[in-house]
Amino acid sequence: MHNHKAKLTSLLIVSALCTNQQTFAEDSVFVGHLADMSGPTAFVGKNYADGVRDSLAYINENGGINGTKLEYETIDYAYKVPQAIAAYKKWHSRKNMVAMQGWGTADTEALISFVAKDKLPVFSASYSGHLTDPMGKNPHTKKPAPYNFFYGASYSDACRGLVQWAAEDWQKKGGKGKPKFTHIGANHPFPNAPKEACAEYATELGFDVQPAVVISMKPGDFKAQCLSLKSSGSNYGYIGNLGGSVLSLVKSCNTVGTDIQFMSNIWGGDKKIFQAAGEGIKDYVFPAMTPFWTDQVPGMKLVREISKQSDPSGQEERVHHYIRGVCSTFFMKEAMEWAKDNGGITGENIKKAMYARKDWVPAGLEGVCLAGNWSEQDHRGTNQVYIYKGNYNEGNVVVEELSLVTIERRDAWLGF
Repeated sequence: MHNHKAKLTSLLIVSALCTNQQTFAEDSVFVGHLADMSGPTAFVGKNYADGVRDSLAYINENGGINGTKLEYETIDYAYKVPQAIAAYKKWHSRKNMVAMQGWGTADTEALISFVAKDKLPVFSASYSGHLTDPMGKNPHTKKPAPYNFFYGASYSDACRGLVQWAAEDWQKKGGKGKPKFTHIGANHPFPNAPKEACAEYATELGFDVQPAVVISMKPGDFKAQCLSLKSSGSNYGYIGNLGGSVLSLVKSCNTVGTDIQFMSNIWGGDKKIFQAAGEGIKDYVFPAMTPFWTDQVPGMKLVREISKQSDPSGQEERVHHYIRGVCSTFFMKEAMEWAKDNGGITGENIKKAMYARKDWVPAGLEGVCLAGNWSEQDHRGTNQVYIYKGNYNEGNVVVEELSLVTIERRDAWLGF
């Protein structure tokens, strides 16, 4: 009888300990945050990072994940892959790490195998098409990426949207013959991500695709490259770089008189670039996945509240990169909430949550974040792209929306 009571007591103690551990595990979860605050992409990296950090702080101030606090740390890895891997390994040693907010293409692709093995979702700011194939079905896919997610269209799909717009623009202008298209950017995973896919679609739409023109990710004198664009007669040029490199290209091409319609990747076009370039910016076309700060849409009210985490005055005008950081974090937040209600906040459950809803817009961000549709077979969450045009006129930046382009979901384009 004594032994039976002792065993029963032991079982109750073990049960209580397990319950306490489970409760403790739900008290807080950890999210790692990689950012480039000082490297070659810091020009836009700081803005996106602010959107993520302000969102994480706002979520904690407003109840966390239904009562579970978010612990988080931002590491500036200066766009260096070894430092990104070291940061990930440091964070993964923490027992309660459940997700990561990432940044660049080279480091996100380098971490694919790590996060798949560790079953840890990464919500990246790299929109490389390679990250959209969770099963590795497409021969173009480098590695299956089952735990990689991002908010917005892939670089490939955004570029397809731009050439779709360019084909219509050429017809409207009454262009004769085949328009010429050129990819412009550094020989680096980020600008190269959409190069092959976009050239293939441009050819399909009737463009004469020219040899790519290589320019550094760093600012420089690109007059030689601009003369090459001029001599080839390129009508439309897709810029794969960002920040100071884009400014240098625009100024160099204006200097030598290159007449070309520039179209940039999502990081290469924003009001800060236009202000810095000044009179050099004329009819500069670029994609976006959110409206602008000044647009009157319902969800911008929440974005402005989130922004007060680092700007209590509420006066700072945020660029669209900041707003995408907000969308990325709030999709993660709602996936965590679903996970908490369906077995606990773990990496595996967060991944399952990403497939649980269709035409998904985070609560309070209606009109700001495009609807997301992820599936176990297809991580192309968004297949729509806003096309904008930027101009600089007498000290004022003028941005206008040209169209909202919907890109086909072709099976052959998954992971490409």
